[in-house]
Amino acid sequence: MDFTPQFTQADDAASQRAAENDAVPANVPARNRIVVIGRGLDLTPGTPAYSTVDITRDQLVTTASGRLEDALGRVAGFQQFRRSDSRSSNPTAQGVTLRALGGNASSRALVLLDGVPMLDPFFGHVPFSALAPERLGNIRVTRGGGSGPFGSGALAGTIELDSANAAELGTFTGQALANQRNETELSASLAPRVGNGFAMVAGRWDRGQGFWTTPESQRVPASARAAYDSWSVSGQLVQRLGDVEVQLRGAAFDDERTLRFAGADNTSRGEDISLRVVSRGPWQVDALAYAQWRNFSNVVISSTTFNKTLDQKDTPANGQGGKIEVRPPLGEGVTLRLGTDYRRAEGNLLEDAFNATTGALTQNRFAGGVNTNLGLYAENDLELGALTLTGGLRADRYWIEDGYYRAVNAAGTTIRDDQYADRSDWAVTWRAGAVVQANEVVSLRAAAYTGLRLPTLNELYRPFAVFPVTTNANAALLPEKLEGYEAGIDFAVTDGLRFGATVFDNRVRNAIANVTIGTNLRQRQNLEAVRARGLEVNGGWQSGPFGLDASLAFTDAAVRGTGAASVLDGNRPAQTPQFSGTVTASYTGAQGIRAAATLRHVSGQFEDDLETDLLKAATVVDLFASVPIAGRLSAVARVENLFDAEIITRNQAGSIDLGVPQTFWLGVRYGF
Repeated sequence: MDFTPQFTQADDAASQRAAENDAVPANVPARNRIVVIGRGLDLTPGTPAYSTVDITRDQLVTTASGRLEDALGRVAGFQQFRRSDSRSSNPTAQGVTLRALGGNASSRALVLLDGVPMLDPFFGHVPFSALAPERLGNIRVTRGGGSGPFGSGALAGTIELDSANAAELGTFTGQALANQRNETELSASLAPRVGNGFAMVAGRWDRGQGFWTTPESQRVPASARAAYDSWSVSGQLVQRLGDVEVQLRGAAFDDERTLRFAGADNTSRGEDISLRVVSRGPWQVDALAYAQWRNFSNVVISSTTFNKTLDQKDTPANGQGGKIEVRPPLGEGVTLRLGTDYRRAEGNLLEDAFNATTGALTQNRFAGGVNTNLGLYAENDLELGALTLTGGLRADRYWIEDGYYRAVNAAGTTIRDDQYADRSDWAVTWRAGAVVQANEVVSLRAAAYTGLRLPTLNELYRPFAVFPVTTNANAALLPEKLEGYEAGIDFAVTDGLRFGATVFDNRVRNAIANVTIGTNLRQRQNLEAVRARGLEVNGGWQSGPFGLDASLAFTDAAVRGTGAASVLDGNRPAQTPQFSGTVTASYTGAQGIRAAATLRHVSGQFEDDLETDLLKAATVVDLFASVPIAGRLSAVARVENLFDAEIITRNQAGSIDLGVPQTFWLGVRYGF
């Protein structure tokens, strides 16, 4: 038998299966063709009913910054809470969303790596510095779509990251780059064929003094560059054992950053382990179990006295979960998915508060809790000639338990000791869609769906400060619930020319946002709703070595506020642009020369819920080029923000933070 590591991106499940079979050498008998790919089960026939965008490996490894969030920026409508990347932002602000369904820093899009949820168990953000794009083979972004079989949390959509396998990586890859600030980026991977499959081990180290996030006119002696120092390692073992494929994965990371002022340091650490078993026989099975451990610390420095005001010294959290999905053999044209999934998140906060003037300790604070979710789902696809129908039902039982907040003053006296009542409930969500191949060029699709997201432990129990604004937690927060529908048309004019458009209307009830309740004081509250309506356009053209990709999103998002939040009614959610777009022109030469130029624009957005502080629009041009030197060794040049555009990432009453300035990278890479 031939065990061949292989992966080929495909537009649908049928072409993916065909590509896998074609990859096996012709001299291997069909009965002995066993493909080891290190992936889950194939995409289902109903997948194209939802608005999806694929990011290829070539696109992942040709970004100007070398960061995953940069690659995801190719999908218009993708956004983090702030415009900063994972070198200069607070990690807890790196929640991701799609379709302007934001409002605070928690993720409303579910991010999966090889099927494992990657959102922080306590905060709900994405550990971008631990997810190196060069380790990935493909990303599939589904905008909207509701919870479906992916689990609760996929409110605005799902971002599925697939690790690169041995065929994509090659036995060895490595790269080393440096920029004009003497910052460095080093990474390497080793992926040998082992037994009936392959193994992979990879590492990356990024370090640098950082750039000035504070404008020169606002700098003070205490101002500091956004220094960063992060490393991550991961390993994977994929083996064929009889009729099943076993995938074992482990990872660890450490990330240290400084924000705005000397001493305003934060750290993030984590470890992951997962085991996945996939059977592609007549009864297809995808079974997964995982465990995660996280910790976070952060020091807040006063912007007036420049003394330490808060030391979030320890935030240990852990998460466990898994899923089992079965696809029984029901004959041609029918794909049924039956499954269950489980997720548990537990976390605690230990922090010390200080007087900003004297520096004296004022309080010790403790908070935490446990969130648990058990889901059952069924989804069925029917292929009826040119028409494919898909529909699914999901039931979630959730528990919000063991919540507490305790504060002790400097004398050791307990001044607050809150124990919050446990609560639990059932929630039922559904989704349905249809796609019809009208002719060889045109396909039409439509979908409607609902979704669910539990408030994070951070939203429920942890207050925070971005000086001088304090935001209080709210243990009474309700889960967010999505209702949405969309329709789209896709054109495959030729093999090299494809484009499509989607109109959508999504509404999140009980949307959680940071609501202003006083001067420099906010609280997390459930709004009546956030409604986002808009248009998404995607296109791609390839002619010989030349390519062009574009993605645009126009979104009309508005808060529906009542009661204390009535002043917000009609406002755009905080940090939400009306328009975003990206265009990339690329060249891939026969001799291995690669070049790409990317233009990105994001319209103005407001810092706050009251629409008082504006983050002006930003337009950025990035460049990438690689030229072969010898064999698989290439020289690489990258340019971030070619024209040094001003990117405002924070504006609080005129106090501003800036994003990445013009940055030139030079280096070498092998095996890409």
